[in-house]
Amino acid sequence: MKKILVPIDFSEYSEYALQAAATIAKQQDAEIVVLHMLGLSEAVLTKNEGQEVAEALYYMKLAEKRFETFLDKEYLKGIKVSETVQNYKIFSEINEVANENDADLIVMGSHGTSGLREEVFIGSNTEKVVRTSDIPVLVIKNPVEDFRMKEVVFACDFKIENLRSYHNAMKLFDAFDANIHLLHVNLPGERFRSSDQIEERVKEFLFKADPGNLEMHDKVIYYSDYTVEGGVFNYSKKIDADIIAIPTHGRRGLAHFFSGSIGEDIANHADKPVMTFKI
Repeated sequence: MKKILVPIDFSEYSEYALQAAATIAKQQDAEIVVLHMLGLSEAVLTKNEGQEVAEALYYMKLAEKRFETFLDKEYLKGIKVSETVQNYKIFSEINEVANENDADLIVMGSHGTSGLREEVFIGSNTEKVVRTSDIPVLVIKNPVEDFRMKEVVFACDFKIENLRSYHNAMKLFDAFDANIHLLHVNLPGERFRSSDQIEERVKEFLFKADPGNLEMHDKVIYYSDYTVEGGVFNYSKKIDADIIAIPTHGRRGLAHFFSGSIGEDIANHADKPVMTFKI
């Protein structure tokens, strides 16, 4: 891991993300790119050219000045940190910045304010970043002292389409020497599957993922609960997991594995950090 992108709005939630990113950067000898989205209104951008340039420069200078204070943190000492300010309002554009900077990971807070005015890092906007990102996204909602990724829950339905996200997750967590718990949540009712049915699907998945390696079979946890999100939360709490990881399905929803609003519930309601991997 060489670069970590951290979108910031100068809120406390942005600082939670920045501090977690700093810990990761020190562990991986990576640099941090901090992104501030100005989000200037159409009213500003439709003024005559002179006024537009003057106001854009004003907000740019203001953001740069706020950077000086916001980035003056002891935990950033020894880390290469670069800054970029863009007049973005559409959250898919964060993915463009990540690609332009060859970032390996996006770390973002889940609440805050966009530019100087609007709330952005809540619910659907976090989802927009997750859905449009080509690289893993780590969502931080609360301050995490001494952030680590030692006990990791990777929740999956073990369908073959999840192979890409599985491989990317295993590669990333292997770099942190993490203990990975592969979690399958079994539900009552129409979605219930017998143990034999589940185990057959898991065996097929893991065989295609890494033929001949039986080690990961022993890491699969079959957990029964009334809802998928409940199963993920309860098992993660039971083992005191450091992070919850889930596969995502791009623009077709936050997580293809988690139908409807379940994926949003996990990313938005989990107290623990959540990392998403694109399918």
